[in-house]
Amino acid sequence: MSDKYVRQDLNVFGMTCAACSTRIEKSLNKAEGVEKANVNLVTENAAVYYDPEVTSTEDLIKVVKHAGYDAAEKMSKEEKDAVLEKNFKKEVRRFILSAVLSLPLLLTMVTHIPYIHEMAFAETIANWINPTIQLVLATIVQFYIGWRFYDGAYKALRGKSANMDVLVALGTSAAYFYSVVEYIRHMIDPSVMPHYYFETSAVLITLILLGKLLESYATSRTTESIAGLLELQAKEATVIREGKEWLVPVDSLKIGDIILVRPGEKVPMDAEIISGETSIDEAMITGEPVPVEKKPGDSVIGATINFDGAFQAKITKRMEETVLESIIRLVEEAQGIKAPIQRLADKISGIFVPIVLGIAALTFIIWYLVTGTMDGSLEAAIAVLVIACPCALGLATPTAIMAGTGKGAESGILFKGGEHLERTSKVDTIVFDKTGTLTEGKLEVSDKKATSNQFFPYLFLMEQQSEHPIAKAIIKMLTSDNMDVSSIKQGKIRAKAGHGMTGTLDEKKVELGAYRYVSSITSIPKEEDDLIASWMNAGKTVVAMAIDGVYAGALALSDTPRPEAKEAIQKLKAQGIKTAICSGDQSVVVENMAKDLGTDMFFAEQLPNDKSALVEKLQQEGHIVAFVGDGINDAPALAASDIGISIGTGTDIAIETGDVTLVSHRLTLIPETIELSRATMRNIRQNFFWALAYNCAGIPIAALGLLAPWVAGLAMAFSSVSVVTNALRLKRYKFKS
Repeated sequence: MSDKYVRQDLNVFGMTCAACSTRIEKSLNKAEGVEKANVNLVTENAAVYYDPEVTSTEDLIKVVKHAGYDAAEKMSKEEKDAVLEKNFKKEVRRFILSAVLSLPLLLTMVTHIPYIHEMAFAETIANWINPTIQLVLATIVQFYIGWRFYDGAYKALRGKSANMDVLVALGTSAAYFYSVVEYIRHMIDPSVMPHYYFETSAVLITLILLGKLLESYATSRTTESIAGLLELQAKEATVIREGKEWLVPVDSLKIGDIILVRPGEKVPMDAEIISGETSIDEAMITGEPVPVEKKPGDSVIGATINFDGAFQAKITKRMEETVLESIIRLVEEAQGIKAPIQRLADKISGIFVPIVLGIAALTFIIWYLVTGTMDGSLEAAIAVLVIACPCALGLATPTAIMAGTGKGAESGILFKGGEHLERTSKVDTIVFDKTGTLTEGKLEVSDKKATSNQFFPYLFLMEQQSEHPIAKAIIKMLTSDNMDVSSIKQGKIRAKAGHGMTGTLDEKKVELGAYRYVSSITSIPKEEDDLIASWMNAGKTVVAMAIDGVYAGALALSDTPRPEAKEAIQKLKAQGIKTAICSGDQSVVVENMAKDLGTDMFFAEQLPNDKSALVEKLQQEGHIVAFVGDGINDAPALAASDIGISIGTGTDIAIETGDVTLVSHRLTLIPETIELSRATMRNIRQNFFWALAYNCAGIPIAALGLLAPWVAGLAMAFSSVSVVTNALRLKRYKFKS
């Protein structure tokens, strides 16, 4: 997408089914200056990418309102909750009124049952709730309480589409107006025996309102993961200004402020410790159960809990840039981006309503031709209209996507969108970067042997001049030995590109570097050579030294695999996924690690471009490839892969890189990512099956006259609730690991 397009989130109110969200989406996508728009029925949110030089937020809101819905710039959670609560209470009052008015009409329907019709109280009810009373009660329900369906149907038809409101308005109007005609006929000629369906229209509206209330309550639970993340944030912070402590709201803090965090308190914002030592419980962000030791210079993450020591820290990020805010933003965006399977559902919903209208009309005509009566024909047609509402179909995907991404966020797995969640379920090959991904990323000296007393002092002085990771690891080891090098006379020391270093110490020429380089300038005793060979065969990196052309000693360094790396690979294999290591390291090192971890393939001495070429080669062979890396050095391969999985830890997390971001560096999150995506897609398919099976089975049953309209209304309402309830099972999903 071009840089000229910006994203604008809108809150959209008034949607009742997938056809509504589809119509708004079409209207926005047709608007001038709009590149792309996604409308989420469940979150009532529209994500619009537009050119601010061509259109504006106000224009986008006008487009939504012209389509027949209300819209506003994205509100804060508190503002939106207030609006939703107000609307929910209004709908509850409307439902209660509708139920009270419909109950007498329902009683008249009960008295029509043959056995009950003969009882004494049936006549009393019939006299009390006479046709005039029925007309008054039904009229209030039809046009006051049910006006929303007429309004929605009009706006849908004006927009050249049809939705649930069209079906409900047609079905209830048919029953109501037929009853009105019967009432008028009876008033004109009392000898005419009328057939009233006032209870059908009123009870249908009441049941549909009940279904929408239950649906609203159930779908609101799919957003609990976002609410839970928001609750993690600290509300207040102790800030130090002019030597005094002040308790202030967290959102008033700015970069550079000094905060005091006491034991048991939440860290208010991302910051850097300037004094004090402690341990921090980062489990709510990274999923790591063990508190992390922190000292001056270390970073701390907002919303984590200070465990056992007070410390002062300097704020390093604005509220909107913190790790937690980035996670919340990513989850919100993911829930607004549709999976391909959801677009299929929207397409089906868009053509489903017109087809149902045709079936209902055909049902009425056939029944009337066969029976010659309006009664059965009307009931069958109304039942078809009502039971065919595609609400469950429209909710099948977004509710599951929201529940799945929410569960992922709680577990430290951040999907960038529904499409990435869907594609992850299809992955059959995972390629891992080695250094820093499968390994700790920190070289440590594992073996050493000197044949000269000058080896370690000279090694210390030479490596002090280098910034190479190998040099840092060696200096760390030698510093712990408290080595005294003050008496050594230093000469010039310089790097020798591709080989190592060379210099003069105590007027002696010192050569330091890789085994190949040192072995080319001096003869290494066989015993020492065999020892070095054993180190190299074990996949270790060797540094050797020669002093005035004489071999002086060597040491070996290794980057050990992460403790859970082997377990993660085994779990992926159990899921039927092929695994590979791709590294710039030498072949023997990568091969040894591949054997140790049990990967299917390994690729050594790979440059960044080689890694992306490898991914493309595997794709050409027909594989769906995920690449796992740190999100920075592996950017080309992450971009080339079908799914880029970016691993991050703490404040270094690469939120914006890859399609899936793992907050923690716990490698077992990778098989959990595959497992969760597959479980979510399985849930969506289950929802699709039940939604479509319900409609496919319900329509012919209704068309055959075997389903009363009010029963069809009840079934339609609970089909939506059942789909949402099934999706909510993902929130309680337990990983097999």
